[in-house]
Amino acid sequence: MTTARRVAYDALKRIDADGAYANLVLGAMLDRSQLSDQDRRFTTDLVYGTTRMRRACDALVDRFVTSPPDPATRTLLRLGAYQLEFAGVPPHAAVGETVALAPKRVRGFVNAVLRKVSTVDMIWPSEFARLSYPDWIGDLLTAELGDDAAMRSLTRMNEAASVTVRADGYVQDASSQWVAAAVEATGEERVLDTCAAPGGKSTALAATGATVVAADLRMNRVRLIAENAARLGLDVENVVADATDPPYPAGSFDAVLVDAPCSGLGALRRRPDARWRIQPRDVTDLVDLQHRILRASAPLVRPGGRLVYSVCTLTAAESIDHTVPAGFEIDERAPLVGTWSRFGHGWRVLPHEADTDGMVMIRYRRSS
Repeated sequence: MTTARRVAYDALKRIDADGAYANLVLGAMLDRSQLSDQDRRFTTDLVYGTTRMRRACDALVDRFVTSPPDPATRTLLRLGAYQLEFAGVPPHAAVGETVALAPKRVRGFVNAVLRKVSTVDMIWPSEFARLSYPDWIGDLLTAELGDDAAMRSLTRMNEAASVTVRADGYVQDASSQWVAAAVEATGEERVLDTCAAPGGKSTALAATGATVVAADLRMNRVRLIAENAARLGLDVENVVADATDPPYPAGSFDAVLVDAPCSGLGALRRRPDARWRIQPRDVTDLVDLQHRILRASAPLVRPGGRLVYSVCTLTAAESIDHTVPAGFEIDERAPLVGTWSRFGHGWRVLPHEADTDGMVMIRYRRSS
């Protein structure tokens, strides 16, 4: 019989051992599982929560482990620790049902460790361990935001993301909706979304009546934009294009939105495995890519037109540290929509401030 914990354990082994993406592997397994809706929700919490709280779960377990367990047993111990510490599962059920998943050779070991986890109070080695983030992410956001705001943001990103639905039925985080609104597109304008997949901002722009060109690097991602636009009954011109080398004439758009590839450090609540995937060197590489996209996109804006740059991260290096494009001036006006705070010459929203993803947005106007 397939149980919620069995599906969760199988998914976690794929995530931990094979580097599978949590949302992709879990979705496929749930489709095959025939679990009830209630069990599907429980399975999702177990997989996302255990993945998100991996470091904390390891800290809970490692107090009682003298030698490293094999990878599958490590994953099982994490699953049990998550239920005991974070999921509110009664200890007898968390321990008993998890032990039942273990091979006979390690069943006694798993039982002994989880029983100790359930009874011995935890003294956390650090706040970042308690919140289950790599030290480098905690240190970076502390340096960027200060101690209080960093801890509040990190804490909020450990909670499930709220679901925000637009009037047209499209599910999109409020902060992303605010970025689209900041473009201030109108029905007479031609607007380019340079890194458009999956199409949330492109469709929001198209809903204003503007002529929207939605571009992305890969055909499969462009198809996703087209599918979303068609489902909403919106007319969007979809193009496969490299944002660092766009195939458009200079000055051919009234507005260009660059929702750039980024570290995603403001949206970790949506991506439980992202905190373990992203590395400091990745941020450096992304900063270079962002700079090249911004530099290539700026000439596409007509004189007097607008360039809007956004990233779902919180760092200055990926946002306000970029050089203002030549021929542009900063648009100092406060955005008309959203809970933004001033951040250098741009605007930022933090995850705990408005129950949204963290986001930075900068608006420029072409002056020559």
